[in-house]
Amino acid sequence: MNSKLPDVGTSIFSIMSKMASDHNAINLSQGFPNFESDPLLIDLVSEAMRSGYNQYAPMPGDMGLRVEISEKIKKLHNKSYDPETEITITAGATQAIFTAIAATVFKGDEVIIFTPAYDCYEPAIQLFGGIPVAVQLKAPLYAPDWDEVAARVSSKTRMIMINSPHNPSGMLFSENDMLQLQNLVVKHDLLVISDEVYEHIIFDGNIHQSAAKFEALSGRTFITASFGKTVHNTGWKMGYCVAPAPLMTEFKKVHQYNVFCVNNPIQKALAQYLKNPETYLGLSKFYQEKRDYFLRLLKKSRFKIIPAKGTYFQLLDFSEISEEDDITFAERLTKEEGIATIPTSVFNTNKEDFKQIRVCFAKTEDTLKDAAGILNKI
Repeated sequence: MNSKLPDVGTSIFSIMSKMASDHNAINLSQGFPNFESDPLLIDLVSEAMRSGYNQYAPMPGDMGLRVEISEKIKKLHNKSYDPETEITITAGATQAIFTAIAATVFKGDEVIIFTPAYDCYEPAIQLFGGIPVAVQLKAPLYAPDWDEVAARVSSKTRMIMINSPHNPSGMLFSENDMLQLQNLVVKHDLLVISDEVYEHIIFDGNIHQSAAKFEALSGRTFITASFGKTVHNTGWKMGYCVAPAPLMTEFKKVHQYNVFCVNNPIQKALAQYLKNPETYLGLSKFYQEKRDYFLRLLKKSRFKIIPAKGTYFQLLDFSEISEEDDITFAERLTKEEGIATIPTSVFNTNKEDFKQIRVCFAKTEDTLKDAAGILNKI
């Protein structure tokens, strides 16, 4: 068969998680919590099932949930999105990203992405005939160079994709970054996908600069988000997309023939759960305590560490420990030391290797303590 994605293999997350299982290693590779879900949310899902919400949901999602999302964004970012025409519930943020690309990227269109980039971006662009144009962020700070971005814009550029808080680096786009982006996309009449799945996991008093906050930018942006990250249930694959009505109209044309709708009882439960703002407002404190606990444990390690500003990932620089490439180093840690991590070069342009591995600290204290004990001996 003539493959549409000839260069795409198995995801690094699947590879490292399988390796962790095969070697009975602590799995800090794939980004999922290993602690229990909120019993209240589980009860709300069960109640929705018992109440008969087990058939198709409305195509764009449960109206109660869309209203709660609209009110949340209004409260946090002072931006109003119409629940009827500008919000769609999706099967995770990955589906939202895929659908936004499918709806707007044509053959030959160029899409600027920042690398290291989450691995679903590039294949989705290529599937629809688009051309990914990578701008490599540089370690250790991973700050965007807007002069370089501007130089990559051509007559074929259709879209710019951003991700903040940024996976895997933990970097945040600043207000100035967002203003630079806004100026650029307005000047060249571009679309934007703003991947904001870690929107509620921000540390050290920093503020999430959502695309929703910037009027001209929000008018040409698909914002994608993830309930999996917000409510600690990644396996539910629940997310959402918000965009101005003309963009959302095109989005829903694809969405209805891609998944049509997503899990009905979970939507009903989330609509109730989000009525308490602490379910998301408390996440930054919750995860900062985990980050700080983990980093305190690693103080005596040989890794060089710049604390993540957001997400539940932390980069560890091993350049003073080993001259191995990061893939070899990560594989050796899994097989010989009993701890699985993610090599970051797989997300970079031309697999550039900054000698960094990514670990997930969305784990119990016991898991983090055991993991730190291993890492401190390396």
